[in-house]
Amino acid sequence: MGVLKKFEQRLEGLVNGTFAKVFKSEVQPVEIAGALQRECDNNATIWNRDRTVVPNDFIVELSAPDYERLSPYSGQLGDELAGMVRDYAKQQRYTFMGPIKVHLEKAEDLDTGLYRVRSRTLASSSSQQAPGTPQAPSAPSAAPYGRPGAPGGYGYPPAAGPAGAPPMPSAPPPGRPGGYGYPQPAQRPPQIPSAGGRTRYWIEINGTRHQISRPTLVLGRSTEADVRIDDPGVSRRHCEIRTGTPSTIQDLGSTNGIVVDGQHTTRATLRDGSRIVVGSTTVIYRQAEG
Repeated sequence: MGVLKKFEQRLEGLVNGTFAKVFKSEVQPVEIAGALQRECDNNATIWNRDRTVVPNDFIVELSAPDYERLSPYSGQLGDELAGMVRDYAKQQRYTFMGPIKVHLEKAEDLDTGLYRVRSRTLASSSSQQAPGTPQAPSAPSAAPYGRPGAPGGYGYPPAAGPAGAPPMPSAPPPGRPGGYGYPQPAQRPPQIPSAGGRTRYWIEINGTRHQISRPTLVLGRSTEADVRIDDPGVSRRHCEIRTGTPSTIQDLGSTNGIVVDGQHTTRATLRDGSRIVVGSTTVIYRQAEG
């Protein structure tokens, strides 16, 4: 069962159905949960081969009417959202620099039904850290929350890295909107082509491999898609992968768009290990000779 589905089922039993009444507006809890997952994916920072750090302190900005309606339940809803982020991080093998917290805030510039997510990596003392999180500095430290309107999302880099990690660059990598916080494709040893071999293509979703046996592959929520993704943030025909030299991915007019190797885009070139995010689902593109 997916992380978002489990989250929805937990909410159904809370406060004698109060949340079901509260969320009859445009803003749905699963939408916020999906946005938090995307915030983690878009701001994942690879410290070393075995550790990818993601933000652990989140602010969900809501319109004044939505905030007034939800504020009485903000503590319980925040705990449930934090639990969802923890489950998703475990699934994706992400780690945190400190405890996970989700706060609700009012934003006067948002209309009813709209929301905005900001995040930062907040390191706390080891006595406050959740089990399994990487060791953090003894004194609290944090990167600032992202500025509204910042290109590419709101995530900013951690202020201090774990012991032994390489230093963060002093300037954003060229060609990356927002600069920091974008995951890099996993580095793998070069493939040695076999004599007379051909290139094989496939994708991996939540540990499941899907072979690409035709020149094109459509991903979407519809049963008519070549690979169906059961995710409320995914459109019926969300995007299409075209294999070749090079392989490419094209957005098919989806509602939420695609993120390829940390960049929001409508079309991108793919390489072995490219990370594609559709809705709250991460797809790994793979290719190999032989």
